[in-house]
Amino acid sequence: MASGGAVRDVGSKAELDAAVAGARAAAVHFWAGWCEASKQMDEVFAHLAVDFPHAAFLRVEAEEQPEISEAYGVTAVPYFVFCKEGKTVDTLEGANPASLANKVAKIAGPASVAESAVPASLGVAAGPAVLEKVQELAQRNGSSAAEDTNSGSLPDTLNKRLEQLVNSHPVFLFMKGTPEQPRCGFSRKVVDILKQEGVNFGSFDILTDNDVREGMKKFSNWPTFPQLYCKGELLGGCDIVVAMHDSGELKDVFEEHNIPLKPQGSKSVEAVEPEAPSGKAGAVSEPVGLTDAQKARLASLVNSSPVMVFIKGSPEEPKCGFSGKLVHILKQENIPFSSFDILLDDEVRQGLKVFSNWPSYPQLYIKGELVGGSDIVMEMHKSGELKKVLSEKGVIAKETLEDRLKALISSAPVMLFMKGTPDAPRCGFSSKVVNALKKEGISFGSFDILTDEEVRQGLKTYSNWPTFPQLYYKSELIGGCDIILEMEKSGELKSTLSE
Repeated sequence: MASGGAVRDVGSKAELDAAVAGARAAAVHFWAGWCEASKQMDEVFAHLAVDFPHAAFLRVEAEEQPEISEAYGVTAVPYFVFCKEGKTVDTLEGANPASLANKVAKIAGPASVAESAVPASLGVAAGPAVLEKVQELAQRNGSSAAEDTNSGSLPDTLNKRLEQLVNSHPVFLFMKGTPEQPRCGFSRKVVDILKQEGVNFGSFDILTDNDVREGMKKFSNWPTFPQLYCKGELLGGCDIVVAMHDSGELKDVFEEHNIPLKPQGSKSVEAVEPEAPSGKAGAVSEPVGLTDAQKARLASLVNSSPVMVFIKGSPEEPKCGFSGKLVHILKQENIPFSSFDILLDDEVRQGLKVFSNWPSYPQLYIKGELVGGSDIVMEMHKSGELKKVLSEKGVIAKETLEDRLKALISSAPVMLFMKGTPDAPRCGFSSKVVNALKKEGISFGSFDILTDEEVRQGLKTYSNWPTFPQLYYKSELIGGCDIILEMEKSGELKSTLSE
C-alpha cells in the first residue's frame, strides 16, 4: 500500500507488519515528541512522502509502542527503518536529512518529478519538496543546506582539521589510546572487530588532543567515543559496530564502499596513525631521550607488580586528590597493588612521562601496560571495565555477570540504569526520571545501558524487570519511570530515597 503522499501513524505491531508486507517499498520513522531532532526529521520525512508517493511512509511513536521498538532494535530517536518487499534492508539513526533522502531513494526509486536541481549533499534522492524543507531547516540551524549543521559552531580551522582526519583513510577510528594499546574497553572492542574483519584503518587517540576530542562531538553530533567512519561517513560507536559485525552488516558496508578486506586467518592488520597537525601526536611514541639504564629501570618498576601505581605520596597518605581517588578505587575493588611515590625520585618522575608518553600522575599499569590516569580509571571502574580487564589479564578471578551487576547496583546509594547519561538522556522515560531526581535534589549514580549489551540484557533477568530506566536504592529495585513519577507526585520519592 503506497502513501499517496501522506505519512501514516501506526498503532500496533500487527498494523505495522501488515503495512510493510503490503508495500513494495516502506520507510518507518521511530520518533518522540520530546525530541527536537525527531520533530525536524519528521518534517523532512513528510516531504519525502510527497516526493515518493508510491512508497509507504509510516510513523511510530517509539516510547508509546515498546513492542515495535524492541522488535526493530530501536534504542534512540530519530530512527528509520527501510523495507523492500516486506524485508528490512537498511536503517538510519540520527538527524541526517541527506542520508534519509538517499536511503529512501534507494528503496523507492527516483523522486516523482521530471527534473530537480539536487545538491551533492542529497545525492540523487530528493525532490523539490524535501529540498525546500532541508534548506529551511538548515537556515533555522544557522548553516547552509550543503553543510553539516552539527559542525557549524566549530572554528573554521578546527572544522577543516577534523574533515581532513575523517577523510584521511577509507576507514578511520577516533578512539582512546592506540590500536596497539587501547585505553578503554569500548575502543578495544572496535579495534578487535576491525582486525577480525581484516580491514586496514587509520586511528587518532583523542586523549592526546582535547580540541579534537571535544570538536568531534559537535562535528559528528555523537557524544561518546570511539567513533568509526567509513569513506567520511559516521557508522557509529561501539554498540553499533558490535551489532553490525555480529549481523554481517559491517562487512557488507565495507564491500559496498570497495574497502579491501584480508581473508580470515591472515595476519592481523595494524592501524596506521595519522600525523597530528600542529605538532600534536596521535599515538604513543617510543621513549626518546632516555638512556638504556633508565629504560631498564623504568621497565623493571612498571613490571614489578601485576598492578602497579605511580602516585604522589603513599596509599596510606596520598599527597594529591587524583592519587587519592585512584587508590580509593583500587581498594574499593579489593585489588592488590604496589605503588611508587614519584615525589621521592625525580628521575623516575620525569623519566616515566617520557617512557609512557603520559604527562601527568597518577599512572596505573596492569601487567606492564599503561591503563591511564585517575579519570580513565574512574570511568573504567564505573562501567565495570576495570574488573573485566583485570580478569582478562589473569590478575583477579573472572567476575560473573551476577557479581558485576551487584557491584554496579551497589556502586551508589541511589543508582539509575538508563539510556544515555543524565546530561544527555537518549529516551524520554530516562529523561523524566533524571528530571524527577534532580527536582527533588537527590544525588545519584548512573549507568548507560546502551554502552553495554551484557549489562542491558542481564539486568532484565536479574531484576525481573523488562524495561529501562530502572532505579535502585541501597541495592533494592524501586521501579521504572511510571513508579518514580507516581512517587514524585505523592511526595514519597525524596522520603523513600532518604531512609
